[in-house]
Amino acid sequence: MQSSSQPLLTAPPLSNRYSFPATANLSSFLRRRPKPLSSSSSSSSLTPTRSTMSSATNTSSSSSTTAAAATAQTLLEFMSSNGSRDDLAVLVAHLQYACKRIACAVASPFFGSSAVRNAAGTGRPSSGSGRDDPKPLDLVSNDIILSSLRSSGKVAVLASEEDEVPVWMTDHGPFVVVTDPLDGSRNIDASIPTGTIFGIYNRLAELDHLPVEEKAQLNSLQSGTSLVAAAYVLYSSATIMCISFGSGTHAFTLDHSTGEFVLTHPCIQIPPRGQIYSVNDARYFDWPDGLRRYIDTVRQGKGQLPKKYSARYICSLVADFHRTLIYGGVVMNPRDHLRLVYEANPLSYLVEHAGGRGSDGKTRILSIQPVKLHQRLPLFMGSLEDMHELESYDNIQQKVNPGYEV
Repeated sequence: MQSSSQPLLTAPPLSNRYSFPATANLSSFLRRRPKPLSSSSSSSSLTPTRSTMSSATNTSSSSSTTAAAATAQTLLEFMSSNGSRDDLAVLVAHLQYACKRIACAVASPFFGSSAVRNAAGTGRPSSGSGRDDPKPLDLVSNDIILSSLRSSGKVAVLASEEDEVPVWMTDHGPFVVVTDPLDGSRNIDASIPTGTIFGIYNRLAELDHLPVEEKAQLNSLQSGTSLVAAAYVLYSSATIMCISFGSGTHAFTLDHSTGEFVLTHPCIQIPPRGQIYSVNDARYFDWPDGLRRYIDTVRQGKGQLPKKYSARYICSLVADFHRTLIYGGVVMNPRDHLRLVYEANPLSYLVEHAGGRGSDGKTRILSIQPVKLHQRLPLFMGSLEDMHELESYDNIQQKVNPGYEV
C-alpha cells in the first residue's frame, strides 16, 4: 500500500504563450497581449512537393487565420470595453490562467486510469460525493485554482466542491469565489468532455468582525441573486469559457496561437424551445409520474411543440449544459444530486442571462437561499418555453434515491 505522503500528480508546464504576467491592473494585462503565431514557416516542411500548386491558397488561408487572431477581441479586452472594474478583471485574468493550466492537465497522458491507481492513498478527504470523490486530477485542478486565486490578491474566500470548508485567503480581497474545479472527471479515461464551474460574489464587509471560519462560511452561502459573475469552462474539441457579468452571456474560445480566450459567441440567446431533452432516462422507472408523462409526451411529438424530441445525454454536466445553451431544450437531473452553491447557481445565472430558466422543479434556482455548502437539489435548466411546459407537469422531482451514482 502506498504511503499517504506520496505527492499528488502535478499539472504539466505551460508554454510561454500561456505565461502569466505579474501585473496588478487591467491596462497592464492589455499591454502584454501576445502576437499570434505564424503558421507559414512551420507548415512548409509538412507540405508535399506535389501540393505546391495550392500553396497560394494555403498562404492566403494562413494569413486570414493570423489576421483573424490578431483582430479578435480577447476576454480582457471585452471587459475593458464594457467598463469592468480593474479588480474584477485581475481576478478573471487569474481564473483564465488557471483554466488554461487545467486544460493542459486534462489533455495530458499522465492522468489516465493507471495514474489514478498510482496516486491512490493520497489521504485527501472526500467531500461526501459518490460520483465525484476526489481523484488526482480533481485535486490537481483544485490546487491550480487555489494557487492562482491566492496570487491574485483579489479573493477573500474560496469555496470548492473538493473541500469540506471554504478557505479564507485575505482580509482585503473584495471577492468570494465558489467553484467545482473539474466536473465530470470520471470521464477522463474515455476522453469525454469535462468542465470547470465558477461563481463570483462580492465579499460581505458587514461580516468582517466575525471569526474567520464563520465569515468564510457565510460569505460562501450567498444566494444566486447576489452573483457578480459566473462562468464555466468546457474542455473538449475546443476549450471554451462561457461567462456572464450580469448583462448577457458570452463565450470565448481559447486560441492556441496566442494563448488568449477570444470572443466567438457574443450575446448568446438560448432558443425559446429546442427539440432535445438531456437526462439519464435509464432511471425512468424511478421517476415521479409527472416527469415520466412529460418525457413520454415530448418524445412522441404530442407536447406544446408538435415535433418529436430527441435524447442527448453525455453524463458531463458542463457539456450537456453547453449543448443545451447553444441548441435549446432542457437538461436535468431530477433527484437531489447536484450542488446548489457550486453547480446550480452559476449555471442558472448563465442560462437566465441567455434568456432561459433554471429551476429545482418548483422554484427558481437563484431565489433559493443556501443553508449548507454542499447542499444538493434537483436541477432543471434550459429554454424558457420548454421549462414552463416541463414545470406545468408539477410532480417532476424524484423523491426516491436508490443510491446509484449518476
